[in-house]
Amino acid sequence: MNDFGSHPIAGVDYPETLQEFDDWFATEQACLEYLQKIRWPNGFICPVCKGHKAWKMKTGLFRCATCKRKTSVLAGTIFQGTRKPLRLWFQAIWYITSQKFGGSALGLKRILGLKSYQTAWSWLHKMRRAMIRPDRSPLSGNVEVDETLIGGKDEGGKRGRGAGRKSIVVIAIEVHEPKGFGRVRLKRIPDMSGDSLISFIRNNVQQNSTVITDCWTGYNTLQKYEYTHKQINLSKSGAPAHVHLPGVHRIASLLKRLLLSTHQGAVSPKHLDYYLDEYTFRFNRRTSRVRGLLFYRLLEQAVCVSPVPYKKIVNGEHQGQ
Repeated sequence: MNDFGSHPIAGVDYPETLQEFDDWFATEQACLEYLQKIRWPNGFICPVCKGHKAWKMKTGLFRCATCKRKTSVLAGTIFQGTRKPLRLWFQAIWYITSQKFGGSALGLKRILGLKSYQTAWSWLHKMRRAMIRPDRSPLSGNVEVDETLIGGKDEGGKRGRGAGRKSIVVIAIEVHEPKGFGRVRLKRIPDMSGDSLISFIRNNVQQNSTVITDCWTGYNTLQKYEYTHKQINLSKSGAPAHVHLPGVHRIASLLKRLLLSTHQGAVSPKHLDYYLDEYTFRFNRRTSRVRGLLFYRLLEQAVCVSPVPYKKIVNGEHQGQ
C-alpha cells in the first residue's frame, strides 16, 4: 500500500475494476491482510492500552506485548462477531458502493446469495452506520439551509407545530459561484423550532460562513452565533423557492426520488437517519471517477465504527444508547 497519509492510488491502494477486485480478494486471508493494513497502516495498535508491539498467534489473533490482551483485526469494527466470511463482506461493500442510487436488502440478498433477508438488511444498516466520519469538517462559505418533509401521510400539520406523520429533515449544502454545489449535510429533527434548526447549523456549518435561508422565524437568532445570515422573503420575491434556494431543493427532490425508487418509500422514521447518511456519503463523493475509491473509503470508516448488536439496529438505536 501507499504511505499512510498520502492520497490513495487506484490499482495500488484499492482495486480499480471488478476484475481487479476478484484478483485481489480471492481468499479469506487476502481480505484479512488488506483490512489489517487499513486498520493499522503504521503497525498494530492495541485497542486497550494503545501498545504497538504484539505477537500474531496461530489462531490469527494478536496478543499485545504490554497488556497481554488478545484481539483480532475484526474486533471493535462493524465486522465483529460475524459468522460469514470477510470476503463476502468485501463483496457486499463493493456492491453497495458501486450502485449509483444505493442498494436494497433484496438486491444484496440476491447478489450475495444470502438465505436470510434479515442478514442482508442488517448488513446494509451496519454499512450505513460507517458512512459518516464523526470527525468530518463542517460546511463553509455560502451555505443554503432549508427543511423538507419525508415519508408518511401528511395530516395537515403546520410548519413549526408538527408535520403529521412525516419526518422533518433539515438540509444544508455548500453553494459555489458562479454555479455548482459542494458538500451536503442532512439530519432528521423533531420539529422546526429555532432550537432544532440552530443546533443543526452550529453542529454542521463553520462559524463566519454565510447561511442562506427563507424567512422562517426559526432562523432569526443565527447572527448571535457568528454567522452572516442572508434571508430571502419567498412570498415577496415572485419567483419559485427553487430559484432562490436551488441547492436544498435539488437535494430534497433527489432524496425523495431515491427513497421512493430504491426503497419504495418503506423507510421507518427511526432508521431514516442512516438512509440520510448513505445519501450524504454518495453525494459528497459524486465526483469520484473510480468506484474502487468509494470501496476503500467505506472500509476505512468501517474499521473505526463500533459494532452494534442486531437488536439495537432493529430499534434504530445509536452506538451510545
